[in-house]
Amino acid sequence: MGLWLTGGTLSALSAAPAAASPNRPDARFTSAPRPGTVYALSPAQPIALTNKQTPPPITIKGRVLDELGKPIPGSTVLLKGTSSTGTVTDANGTYTLTVPNGTGTLIVSSIGFSALEVPIDNRSSIDITLKTDVKSLNEVVVVGYGTQRRAEVTSAVATVKSEDFNQGGTRSALDLVQGKVAGLQITRTQGNNPNASPAVQLRGIVSVNGSLSPLIVIDGIPGGNLDLLQQDDIASFDVLKDGSAAAIYGTRGNAGVILITTKKGKAGPARFDYSTYTQHESVAKRPRFLTPEEWRAYRNDPTNQKAGQMQDLGASTDFYDLLLNKGNLSQYHNLALSGGGEKGSYRASMYYNGADPITIQNWRRQFGGRLSFNQRGLGDMLTAQVNLATNFSRANLLGGNAGDFENALGRNPTQPVFNPNGTYFEEGSTTNPIGRLNQEKNLRSQQTTSADARFTLEPIPGLRASAFGAIIRDTWNDNEYRSTQSRFSDIGTLNGTPVRKTGYARKYNYLSTSSTFESTLEYNRTINQDHSLKALAGYSYQYFVFEEFSGANSGFLNDIFQENNLGAGNFLQLGKSSLASNKEDNTLIAFFGRLNYAYKDKYIAQAILRREGSSRFGANYKYGYFPAVSAGWTISKEPFMSKLTFINDLKLRIGYGVTGNQGIPNYQSVVRLSTGNQYLNDDGVWRQTYGPSNNPNPNLRWERKQEVNLGFDFALFNGRLTGALDLYQRRTSDLLGSFNTQLPPFVQSTLFTNVGVIQNKGVELTLSGSVLKKENFSWGMDVAASTQSNKLVSFSDDVFKVTFLTFGDIGGFGALGPAIRTIEGGPLGSFYGKRFAGFTPEGRWLFYKATGEAVTADKIVPNDDYAYIGNGVPKVYASWTNRFQYKNLDLTLFFRGKFGYDILNLQQVFFGNKIYLPNNVLQDAITRNNQINDALQFSDYYLEPGGFVKLDNVTLGYNFKFNTPLIRNLRVYLTGRNLLTFTKYRGQDPEVDDTGLAPGIDGRGFYPRTRSFTAGLNFGF
Repeated sequence: MGLWLTGGTLSALSAAPAAASPNRPDARFTSAPRPGTVYALSPAQPIALTNKQTPPPITIKGRVLDELGKPIPGSTVLLKGTSSTGTVTDANGTYTLTVPNGTGTLIVSSIGFSALEVPIDNRSSIDITLKTDVKSLNEVVVVGYGTQRRAEVTSAVATVKSEDFNQGGTRSALDLVQGKVAGLQITRTQGNNPNASPAVQLRGIVSVNGSLSPLIVIDGIPGGNLDLLQQDDIASFDVLKDGSAAAIYGTRGNAGVILITTKKGKAGPARFDYSTYTQHESVAKRPRFLTPEEWRAYRNDPTNQKAGQMQDLGASTDFYDLLLNKGNLSQYHNLALSGGGEKGSYRASMYYNGADPITIQNWRRQFGGRLSFNQRGLGDMLTAQVNLATNFSRANLLGGNAGDFENALGRNPTQPVFNPNGTYFEEGSTTNPIGRLNQEKNLRSQQTTSADARFTLEPIPGLRASAFGAIIRDTWNDNEYRSTQSRFSDIGTLNGTPVRKTGYARKYNYLSTSSTFESTLEYNRTINQDHSLKALAGYSYQYFVFEEFSGANSGFLNDIFQENNLGAGNFLQLGKSSLASNKEDNTLIAFFGRLNYAYKDKYIAQAILRREGSSRFGANYKYGYFPAVSAGWTISKEPFMSKLTFINDLKLRIGYGVTGNQGIPNYQSVVRLSTGNQYLNDDGVWRQTYGPSNNPNPNLRWERKQEVNLGFDFALFNGRLTGALDLYQRRTSDLLGSFNTQLPPFVQSTLFTNVGVIQNKGVELTLSGSVLKKENFSWGMDVAASTQSNKLVSFSDDVFKVTFLTFGDIGGFGALGPAIRTIEGGPLGSFYGKRFAGFTPEGRWLFYKATGEAVTADKIVPNDDYAYIGNGVPKVYASWTNRFQYKNLDLTLFFRGKFGYDILNLQQVFFGNKIYLPNNVLQDAITRNNQINDALQFSDYYLEPGGFVKLDNVTLGYNFKFNTPLIRNLRVYLTGRNLLTFTKYRGQDPEVDDTGLAPGIDGRGFYPRTRSFTAGLNFGF
């Protein structure tokens, strides 16, 4: 049919063979147009001079309601395909939105509800009902040897995804989750030293001589190496906190388990992701020692009794400042390639990580990569996954030593760095720290590689058989040399012989290998849609072996060869060189099973049993059983909860589990043959003697921890507030330790055996909520908090008796002894010593006797007059994350704190006393502590409150949006870490080591605590 535009109504012109579209009849026709008729336009009915009209905009009004008919304020109503045509519902759930036409689709979303797409269909009034969707219930949680939905979890398991990691540059993978998991303590005891690892502890102290750190599992490999992880390659951390979750790992689960999952490729087009940052550090706070001017002024003070010993050497030197690398700049680059198709996917990443920290002669350069490949075949019944990761690093271990800063600050500040002839100035038996760092070297070259493969066959739906193999190889080579001009060449010795102005060289090689094979059989079945059953059975084998070799020599007359020709030193001919080697191994074998049952996700149960054997234990206790049971009740699904509409989800969890600890040295249960002295035989030949170095113990077994956990998971107010509350109690028995024995019948004076009990209990709270959500602005926050108490119930039995245990030897001159003593029935980490009572008029110490009398130090009887004067274990840990987003701009503020503990300030003990003169001292020595005219003493005078709150991370980022499919995302950000600290502690940093058995001690030596500033970019294309 043809149309003539004549400016009027349509009238028939001719009978052409055509048909009107039945889908778009003109509303002006009173009847359908007749086929074969051509119409002309009459003047009475005007028409636009186009063949398609533009529909007019329409305004839509309506309400957004929940399943109970209640309004959902703050819901977003957005026209699909646009970023600006949208609105937010008011307090009554009402919205008004004008759209270009009535053919589009609305996308309606709100926190805690499933998003919904609603066609407009030319409607001007649309009411929308959203269904509750607590996302955490469908979150996939990694557990031992598999995954579960969060709704199915009955144990204490915490998950941190990559989007919630601490931002900015990190020195260790664990820095990403510091403060993010309630009950998990991660402390950098040496600040940002790139060659030091953080101290890690979960739910308190679980052993005296065994392993205290959680087991690390990376992509299913128990005992994974953290050096193989870069921050942009990690997808998530899952922490198995209680015994009912960790029992699946048997003899290594006492201290908990940290499961780390790396990123994998996904089906879709090829993707490139590039991440980079640069980072600069500055000292957050330095100890306040006397400046050269203050030192000279006090030397001239007539009241100074040490003035005669203080020699002004004419210089003004800040040795602390000379140890700093003020122009430090670290950099990081990571490029990842990923993609895949219907049958397979891949991800490959390459990185360079150059850590240039605050101290000189202390750096680390790393480069390497990670490859992951997945493929399905055999009619999609067979899945193969292969992972390969490697890390090459070179590190300077010479600088960054805690003793360097102790030495630097304690030196006379009028000492010069150089003598007039250009050599380094030296005095007494100490070493010029600047000279040491320029005349010695200590470099490490290291390579770590991990390879694993998993094959999974699913012959019928629900039945899967899996075989997994992995190997980790870690090797390093240390090269150490001290030149003929070094201070060591003047005062050093090798095997008791002075080196006498010669060079010293040492080489050390280390190689370790961990081999793993595991097979599992898993069966999943759902019965009548209500009953869910999952069964898992498996076998695990791991073999660990390491070997080491070292050689040292001296007598090098020049520095030509350094450590590259050990035979050139003449100590070899004198029989005074050093040579050593060692090799050890151990094996773990286990059988395990797990059974899960759920009824409508309302009633849930889990049972675990692992039977594991370790070569480290005695012949009578090679194998042990580690059972666990847990149950969950989703209370919110019960009919009686229907009226409590503010509760979206509420689940009760209870679990009991038994785990073990085999983290002890190898070969403790068997007789070890060791070398003794050499004797000259009658034939004139020197003979090496051998003998047993320990008592055998065929009854040696693993430490055994029983743990009960009661937990609640909840989601409130349409999912705007979610969280978990856990209460736990642990009891670790059969503690491992060395005890005195009778000679004879034993051949050695001590026996390594099982005696003693430790108890831990605590409460953990995790909260996550949406505080505010508007059209262009949102504010969300997370809170993690925990409390803990630790007690040594006993460390004796009918045979072996121990009155108390001591830890934290203070060291230095003064014979101050250990700072911490633990008795049976007492808390761990308690400081034990004198109670300060004041000073005599002459400035001598006064301490309280047990009777309450104040006496001088010589009248105090050790132990009889000592008392428990403090504790170094924090009672409360807390963190608070705030996330703000305005359009494309985001801001994160992260606070951390520890509360209720004491710190022993050893810098004050030594450098805060004028007796340390004529060396340099803290300013406090001549101000706050000026009245002290007595020897060094340890007492509660030097205990300070350690509680603190840190503004630990501030990140400001911007996400650029592009109208091209070539660029997926571009984000730039700025991060500041360790920016502010609120505390009463006067030392450098209140965040001292609070893990282990000697917590709360701030040593004389230290690594500077720093603020770091990072500028970064993430680019996806």
